[in-house]
Amino acid sequence: MKFAICQELFEGWDWEKQCQFIARTGYTGIEVAPFALSGPPKSITADQRARYRSVANENGLEIIGLHWLLARTQGLHLTSRDESVRRATSDYLIDLADLCADLGGDIMVFGSPLQRNLADGMSRDAGLDLATEVFRAAMPRIAERNVTICMEPLTPKETNFINTCADAAELIERVASPYFMLHQDVKEMLSEYEPIPELIQKWRELTRHFHVNDSNLLGPGMGETDYHPILRALQDSGYDGWVSVEVFDYAPGCEHIARASLQYLKETLADVAQ
Repeated sequence: MKFAICQELFEGWDWEKQCQFIARTGYTGIEVAPFALSGPPKSITADQRARYRSVANENGLEIIGLHWLLARTQGLHLTSRDESVRRATSDYLIDLADLCADLGGDIMVFGSPLQRNLADGMSRDAGLDLATEVFRAAMPRIAERNVTICMEPLTPKETNFINTCADAAELIERVASPYFMLHQDVKEMLSEYEPIPELIQKWRELTRHFHVNDSNLLGPGMGETDYHPILRALQDSGYDGWVSVEVFDYAPGCEHIARASLQYLKETLADVAQ
């Protein structure tokens, strides 16, 4: 099982320091939030992209991809009624796919709750139609760069659009591309009525990426969720992608969170293997 960490946890550290610490802690992958780099995708030069990639690689890390795709952007929205906004969103996803591939990654996680919320009075079906349009418009270039967008269900506390794995699967069916798949996140799955191991098995054919955290917004092992059945289900399902730590409460400190999360994951995995 391959473990990565989402690097916005270390925002404010220079890139080399991030990579050195993450590698020294024991992770082999680093997942990038675009807003935590040096600027918007188009402003990041080819030389800068090459340096990000080479520094990560020199430290034994693989840049696995991007998440928080639309965070801290202006004028972008997945389900906007404004055609120009939807077009701009498709174009931005293409820019991100180019950045992702240039960095060596092949996964982009679409979460961004504020930029996908349905407007007042918009039906779920209308939202699905608009979202499908945005993703389909970007998909040819995304596929050309061998990048997969993974749709992330989020809890009803975060968004009113795509709250379950089943919701995401419906959108995936509409987009109908092998480069548009499912992302599973423990915090979200805790809000569903089916147990997490069942969700992992049920959607194993669609799942291409996996985030680990807890309902308390901290890392695995830092809340009440037992990861033994979760990691066992991932193994039993044949999942061979990355397991990436993503937290939202940084209060315990980035270094402690990174170390404690990985230690717990490795200890749990060892238990499961016995």
